Amino acid sequence: MPPFPSGLLVLTAPLPALPRRAAGLVAAAAGLVAGPLYVHLQPGLRLSGPAGPGPAAPPAGPALLRALAALYEAAAARRGLDLRVLLGPGRRLARPPRVLLAAAAEAPGPPEPVQLGLQRLAAAVYGCPPSLPAMLLGEDTGGGDPEGDPEQDPDATLPEFLDVAVGGTFDRLHGAHRLLLSACCLLARRRLLAGVADGDLLRHKVLPELIEPYELRAAKLREFLEDVKPSLSYDIVPLADPFGPSVTDPDLQCLVVSEETRRGGEAVNRKRLEHGLPELALHEIQLMKDPDHQQNEEEKISSSSLRQRLLGTLLQPPRRDPALPSRPYVIGLTGGTGSGKTSIAKLLGHLGAFVIDADKLGHAVYVPGGPAYEQVVAAFGAEILNEDGTINRKVLGAKVFGNQERLKSLTDIVWPEIARMVREQIREADSQGKAVCVLDAAVLLEAGWQNMVHEVWTAIIPEEEAVRRIVARDGLSEEAARCRLQSQMTNRQRVEWAQVVLCTLWEPDVTRQQVQKAWDLLQQRLRPEAGHDPHL
Repeated sequence: MPPFPSGLLVLTAPLPALPRRAAGLVAAAAGLVAGPLYVHLQPGLRLSGPAGPGPAAPPAGPALLRALAALYEAAAARRGLDLRVLLGPGRRLARPPRVLLAAAAEAPGPPEPVQLGLQRLAAAVYGCPPSLPAMLLGEDTGGGDPEGDPEQDPDATLPEFLDVAVGGTFDRLHGAHRLLLSACCLLARRRLLAGVADGDLLRHKVLPELIEPYELRAAKLREFLEDVKPSLSYDIVPLADPFGPSVTDPDLQCLVVSEETRRGGEAVNRKRLEHGLPELALHEIQLMKDPDHQQNEEEKISSSSLRQRLLGTLLQPPRRDPALPSRPYVIGLTGGTGSGKTSIAKLLGHLGAFVIDADKLGHAVYVPGGPAYEQVVAAFGAEILNEDGTINRKVLGAKVFGNQERLKSLTDIVWPEIARMVREQIREADSQGKAVCVLDAAVLLEAGWQNMVHEVWTAIIPEEEAVRRIVARDGLSEEAARCRLQSQMTNRQRVEWAQVVLCTLWEPDVTRQQVQKAWDLLQQRLRPEAGHDPHL
């Protein structure tokens, strides 16, 4: 873990030099700063000299955009780095820096005057304490883009507009978002209207269950924008449709788009003309390539890819229940019909887990002589019996389907007996020396069995794919398949409980990779405290 929770990096070299140096500078700073890394750009400033004129933001032109792109691309390669390139002073930063940094290559000579200059600038511009530690960074300048752009006019500037609009999901604010928003800040002189997709606009996104809540996305967006350029006014609004206020706000002059969203911008202008409003200037920003994109991920830096990378990782801390034995470590695996939960359980079994199939135990409690048999017959009558005395599960299901009171009567009988059998199986796993036990249970959460496990893992799948699988597997109509799904917990409800989320939407090899990642990370969690071999 880097030693400082936040930092301010001051860069004073000419902007055309930054693309070549960005990766080395960001890598060096990331080794020292764990949280937000602010970047102050002031070409030509002599940190070691006497206090001169106040800070001056670099001109808003293509050279600055190119430098911003290089810095945010470099930050994207350092997963988790929160980089914020400041485009204008004027307020205390949301996460005050705890260390001041400058590039040693930009400040030749003794370090003490440069460190003093860093402290003086940070105190004057951002209200930092004058005694913050100040350090000079070495950098690896190999690689990177060539310096400058021979086809670019060095004196070119960006157009300016009073009010600018932009829209997006803005989930897990990444480098491409930050470049897009920075361009908006450079174009706007007075106000930026940022529409944040919500509601039905999220339904068809990849892994919508893992999208951060609107309130959190809006709060992160505002903090970033107010840090980057505090002189602007920011209107951040939820978008329930693709247009939002961009088609009704008469003060807007520009809409910032990417090559992917240009058609949407053109549709906005058609709507504005219908409403008697002038068209907006469409300013297009290039997409940022993702050098680390994996199978089934987009080539550009995207929130969808970031959400896919969350699959198999720990999303929230495991339960700490002193009453729960630490051995074996129990994973509760759940998921809706058609989610691929059973295939995941088999993969975990192949990796060494002791798998308990709650559905099989459920069948066992109903057999004549089984622990729930007499109580179920007494509660629901002899008409649920076959001629051989066994319980007809379909007849019993028809009696309770759609009747919450009857269903509760049945589960009050059956679930405690299944839970008792599960505990017996967990003890059996322990006697066999198994370190990890997986409870495969569709009703894990509904039955309250999460209290028997250390972690909840859930398998999710889009509803349309689940319907397709149920129809193909069980021969049901689409309507019956949807009805079955609607009677169960939603993916989002399961994800709220889950420590780990898995998705079987893609090829089997992708699922295997997810499960292997989840298993490997589980071993890392167990190793420090378990005192035993977690692979047994």
